[in-house]
Amino acid sequence: MNQEYPSTLLERAVKEFTKLPGIGRKTATRLVLHLLRKKEEEVEGFSNAIITLKKEAKYCKVCHSISDTDICPICSNPMRDQSIVCVVENIQDVMAVENTMQYRGVYHVLGGVISPMDGVSPSDLNIATLVERVSTGEIKEVILALSSTMEGDTTNFYIYRKLSQTGVKLSVIARGIAIGDELEYADEVTLGSSIVNRMPFTGKSVI
Repeated sequence: MNQEYPSTLLERAVKEFTKLPGIGRKTATRLVLHLLRKKEEEVEGFSNAIITLKKEAKYCKVCHSISDTDICPICSNPMRDQSIVCVVENIQDVMAVENTMQYRGVYHVLGGVISPMDGVSPSDLNIATLVERVSTGEIKEVILALSSTMEGDTTNFYIYRKLSQTGVKLSVIARGIAIGDELEYADEVTLGSSIVNRMPFTGKSVI
């Protein structure tokens, strides 16, 4: 047993928490000790919520965002503009754009960006289903709202090539987002402005 821990049970719990992104040993220890001080039913509620999420959460069959049902509330909402699709990297980005309250279209979650260095190819992403959605003829505009990184721009260009012959309008969020910034960390005002002031996408990198 590591000498820092007076209990193997404590050490085991801390090790599990350190597997979470951005959680080091000190933070993990603080979280575990916090839970240890809570009533048993509170801790059970916490753990049950995580287990239930893992077992029962679905991914929308249309946009690939997380959902309680086969079709997420955004895709099934008749008040949303189904002809405008905002392409994002992950579910956190959907939440970030929604928080701006400036967008009333729908989404398409890629599940990442093209990154040969990390072994992520176009076939690993939800690009084929995006092409299928556009091919129905019901989509008027595709907004490329990926992070302004080299990987994001590479993915933008790949999608542009796939959709350029479909006749759909392709736009990219305005570069109020600093070069190299991740979308989910942008403040709501800047991100909202970037969505509203989006520009036509010509297939050229801005980096």
